[in-house]
Amino acid sequence: MLRFLIALAALLGASPALADLLVDHVNGYTMEDGRLTRFTGLLVGDDGRVERLLHEGERRPERPRYLLDGHGRTMLPGLIDAHGHVMELGLGALAVDLSDTNSLEEAQQRIRQYAAANPSPRWIVGFGWNQERWHLGRFPTAADLDAAVADRPVWLVRVDGHAGWANSLAMREAGVTAATQAPTGGRIERTGRNPSGVFVDAARQLIEHAVPPPLPIVRDRAFQRAQDILLGFGVTATADMGTDQEAWNTMRRAGDAGHLNVRIFSYALGVDNLLAIAGTGPTPWLYDGHLRMGGVKLYMDGALGSRGAWLKQDYADAPGQRGYPLMTDTVLKNLMSRAAMDHFQIAVHAIGDAANAELLDAIDELSGTYTGDRRWRIEHAQIVDPADLPRFAAHGIVASMQPTHETSDWRMAEARMSVDRLRGSYAWHTMLDEHVPLAFGSDYPVESPNPFPGMAAAISREDAGGQPPGGWFPDQRLTLEQAFAAFTTGGAYAGFAEDRLGSLTPGHMADFIFIDRDIFADRDPASIRATQVMETWVGGRKVWERRSAN
Repeated sequence: MLRFLIALAALLGASPALADLLVDHVNGYTMEDGRLTRFTGLLVGDDGRVERLLHEGERRPERPRYLLDGHGRTMLPGLIDAHGHVMELGLGALAVDLSDTNSLEEAQQRIRQYAAANPSPRWIVGFGWNQERWHLGRFPTAADLDAAVADRPVWLVRVDGHAGWANSLAMREAGVTAATQAPTGGRIERTGRNPSGVFVDAARQLIEHAVPPPLPIVRDRAFQRAQDILLGFGVTATADMGTDQEAWNTMRRAGDAGHLNVRIFSYALGVDNLLAIAGTGPTPWLYDGHLRMGGVKLYMDGALGSRGAWLKQDYADAPGQRGYPLMTDTVLKNLMSRAAMDHFQIAVHAIGDAANAELLDAIDELSGTYTGDRRWRIEHAQIVDPADLPRFAAHGIVASMQPTHETSDWRMAEARMSVDRLRGSYAWHTMLDEHVPLAFGSDYPVESPNPFPGMAAAISREDAGGQPPGGWFPDQRLTLEQAFAAFTTGGAYAGFAEDRLGSLTPGHMADFIFIDRDIFADRDPASIRATQVMETWVGGRKVWERRSAN
């Protein structure tokens, strides 16, 4: 009898357990131990975590509580955007969006139409202008904006978020005159002695202090709009790079109401916001693992498009200008130290080669004091002196990069710097060769949060039009597996969440998406770029579904 009971127990142990959710008949892919793994089914427990991957021919549970038939569709883990701006995405969706305009005249018409359709609030705000895309050959001016709307104040943020464009009434209401001086870390574009209407980096505050802040009800609408956009692109988790107290409160309201579906790794906008929100250390994961503040976002320099990126040599198209640091070396290290002493993660924006070198020096120095697994994050790491690339491998630095920046910026980058100074730029392959952890994102709303054009850019180094043919610095192309990992396990690792997110392996959250094609079958960049998400699931629960065209 004892032998019979032992044998029976062994048989029962080998039998599939009862499942809360069985997802079956899928063409599934996930990263597992650094390799791409295929599966045909998935067991999800009542805690929303993956219990087991199932493969072809493997026995399924006989009585799952719920059964989801994938009908052979391709299934991926939820994708992670390692660098975005949640509230800016949502507020931008409710404001004037100039990101797809191709000329100043088209932008002016868009602004006129928005003003006519939206008589309130009085201030018109928006984003997305890009004089490079317009082939304008200069920054736009207040006079250009007055030609569209002159009787209401207008303030429009550039596509990179590092410059703003005001009309004459906005400058008057903000108190800006010919005598106004740019603050440290900022620049006022001028026509003669007079401000021309464009304010770069820290100078943006000269106008923004006068712009009425959005009401809480508007922020709530904006957050839900941002969440819907992200889920529609298959982004189930995102780093919010620059959370202030108003944004945190908005996210908490969504969580309190049970409406928080995207998982957010929050990095506070500066140390003041960090201490006001999180206090003495990273917060726990709130709302069943949907929100956590674990770090701080700092800025070393500005952006290349507005010539605010800090370079080692002059801009090729603006002799005498090298950009500028947004803080001194001493201030940078003091702020990093203040956050690190309470075990917050440090993420620092660095675009230009001088900014990246200065930040690497700071990490070298601070790593002797703040030991252990810090995962210092360098955000963007766009223009790097080739001599500095090997330094990223030290001290566990994470390179948080955005593939679509390369395809959007390569022409402008060549104009700003010339080709011979760009050999360490957008150097994804070199980062992996140097064993640097790589996390991909989009920097939305600077770029679309859609990860599939990001994957296409990473494997081709070509834009949507196939330019430049063969790819820009093609030696920096990645394999599709490497790009996929950077949008999944890489993003999770960058946010200290590899124990719960990034893959569909046992113990991880059952965050997954169904897409309309098998991106690993033909691996064609154009096809990958056109991929559409059909359904998005978070924690084993469907939170978004594409509506039928009918």
